[in-house]
Amino acid sequence: MKFFRKIMILTLLAVPMGAGAQLRVSVDTLECPIVGFSAGLMGPLGGSASGGLKGATMADLYDPPYLDFALEAAYKWKSNWLLTLDGDFWFGLNSDNLLQRQERMGDVFTSHGYAMTWGGYDGVVTMYNRGLSVRAGVGRIVPVFKGNPNSGLLLRVNGGWMNQMTRFVQEPTQTPVPSLQPPYTRLYDHLRNGVIVTESVGLIYMSNQSTYVNVKLELTLSECFTWPSRPYTIDKVMGLAGRDENTYFDLLWGLRLSWMFPITGKRGYDYYF
Repeated sequence: MKFFRKIMILTLLAVPMGAGAQLRVSVDTLECPIVGFSAGLMGPLGGSASGGLKGATMADLYDPPYLDFALEAAYKWKSNWLLTLDGDFWFGLNSDNLLQRQERMGDVFTSHGYAMTWGGYDGVVTMYNRGLSVRAGVGRIVPVFKGNPNSGLLLRVNGGWMNQMTRFVQEPTQTPVPSLQPPYTRLYDHLRNGVIVTESVGLIYMSNQSTYVNVKLELTLSECFTWPSRPYTIDKVMGLAGRDENTYFDLLWGLRLSWMFPITGKRGYDYYF
């Protein structure tokens, strides 16, 4: 009897221990806000003519590729639909990427690529493109990884406002070039504003276990519809010496990697004890 009594006691003790260790793992889709940042490369497609002018597209103006950095925010529903907001900043990877600068700005630069300073010396000026955009859009995650419905193929489209221009930079210790001091730089900076529409396809991975292992890789194609913002533009390659009345269309490709952080929401696994 004592032996059977010991067996019953051990069995009763083991049952709650086993129940406490039981784990039901059921993968679930998240609903939560997400913030992140990304870095990548961009570049123009096409070129040679836009708005009826030769040498006017981004492909004609600036040597690619461009570095692209972005801050991102999104809201993800359990249905895997996304509402997104991106703020992008890009600039030439090569520090001096304005193409045909002597031909474009022959009144400023010599045939050797120097500009005259106040003291009559050869001045060195670095010129590169800079772009900004703010875009909102929608996207959808199509699960392709077994056991993880929050990850898979990402399809997205967004659109918004953009700005692009040429920047002129001189060393602070160098004697200034008078022709490239404000407000004269506005004659040559190709400032344009407009609308940008972007379609993207990529892969997104959101970990079931960690808040910090969430990445996506996107390939993008952007259509840019812009118009000049300066009342007077000088560009000899484009044949401009006055107000630029043209509108411009540019294509941009992009490839960027993002690191994302879900702010709230339940984990991808439910635990039952």
